[in-house]
Amino acid sequence: MQHNKAGEQKLFKLFGHFSLLLLLLSISLSAGSFEKFKTTQAKQYLTYRDQNDAAFSAYLKEQWKQYVSEQPQSLYEKQKPEILEPAVEKKVKSLGPQAHIELPKNSVKTIEPKEIKEHAIQVEYFGAVLGFSNLQSIKSAKFYPLNQEGIALFFNLLAQSHYEQLVQEIKDTKKRFNLNDWGVYLLVTKLSKHYYTRLDEAKLFTWFLFNKLGYDVKVGLSQKHIVVMYYSQKNIYNTPHYLFGAKKFYVLDEYAKGSKQRVYTYNKSYPKATKAFDLEMQELPLLTKNIKEKKLSFVEEGETYKFSFKFNQNLIDFMKTYPQADYATYFNANLENETYNDIAMDLKQFIDGKKMSVALNFVLHFVQKSFKYQVDEKQFGREKVMFSEETLYYEKSDCEDRAILFSYLVKKLFHLKVIGVKYKDHMATALYVPMNGDSVQKGSRKYIIADPTYINANVGLSISKYKSINPERFIVVN
Repeated sequence: MQHNKAGEQKLFKLFGHFSLLLLLLSISLSAGSFEKFKTTQAKQYLTYRDQNDAAFSAYLKEQWKQYVSEQPQSLYEKQKPEILEPAVEKKVKSLGPQAHIELPKNSVKTIEPKEIKEHAIQVEYFGAVLGFSNLQSIKSAKFYPLNQEGIALFFNLLAQSHYEQLVQEIKDTKKRFNLNDWGVYLLVTKLSKHYYTRLDEAKLFTWFLFNKLGYDVKVGLSQKHIVVMYYSQKNIYNTPHYLFGAKKFYVLDEYAKGSKQRVYTYNKSYPKATKAFDLEMQELPLLTKNIKEKKLSFVEEGETYKFSFKFNQNLIDFMKTYPQADYATYFNANLENETYNDIAMDLKQFIDGKKMSVALNFVLHFVQKSFKYQVDEKQFGREKVMFSEETLYYEKSDCEDRAILFSYLVKKLFHLKVIGVKYKDHMATALYVPMNGDSVQKGSRKYIIADPTYINANVGLSISKYKSINPERFIVVN
């Protein structure tokens, strides 16, 4: 028995030594694997496809600094009123020249579907299926280790891949679909998630592509996760941002979700990536058609007026994703041609040949009475400024949404000068017309108030609360 026991102890010691040997070997192999991984990821600088990448890669390895996010800005200083009492209905005096509504020729632009190559990455983009090159050299990049070094290694491998082909395909798609910067953002983020299932790697790829597209975009770390920041000269509201000198960089994927507190990142920008991200959308994207129809109506002096129009559901879905841009972006965006033509045609039958005072007030009352009033927080759970297309689509809207729609219709139908009039908790419009009534002064010009939210109010009548208040600012409508 003692012999057996001694043998067991000897065997146990031998097994313990063997386990220790295995552990040391495992650590050695692990360290060797990591070194091999780094060697695979970071090749010789001579293999970089862009001469700027070697210097930028070296810069990414320098000491990063901590930046604290700025407080997200709000569009309104005070909450908008949840209820607005209507005005007393008054008959409009028939004054001025006759209104004559000209309908533009309905030129509908369509997008021809492109043949998708076999084995291509397929991305669904608002009704269209797009094909992009499936480059294995890009897919092999990994974010490891989860720190600054891992970002530099990820950049190294991408910089040595055949990324130019993909960048050109993105540029071609941008042109084909007439995409603005937000359209490109949605496209690149969708594409990145097809290349990488891990969100941090998809974000790193997005950062890399935007830099190669010429945009000033930074990447940083917050709690071992990737943060992508986009330079914008215009304010993007309710979105966390960081200051690098006088330049604001916004975390777009954190819009209306809260704020990143601290991020570790670098100060310089990628060489030649100087373009600011701009949410302006004067020209609408050319999205695949998913045509639907909607009807509106309102009552004026006991008579019901009915309207119907067609709209592209894919465009509405695109607009739903929009961050909170500055007001000028919304006031200067167009309606889709088919939608405007339908609305203008219906308005024409009611106002063509009438005196301008009657025609203007009819359009004002159309915007006032065709929709229910509700503030954005109740409808969407957050502040959401609508494009004209969206105001027509949704059953409910609030003051700035109606001001945007009314200003667009007045500009297009009557070719009049109109401005947005912004108060701390309200938005109206004002017209440069020779009429009497409540007014605001902008420069040397007097503009007559027209409030699309003040139900029954005619041009020249302001809500009593705002008669003695100077507007916070004006929005110029081009």
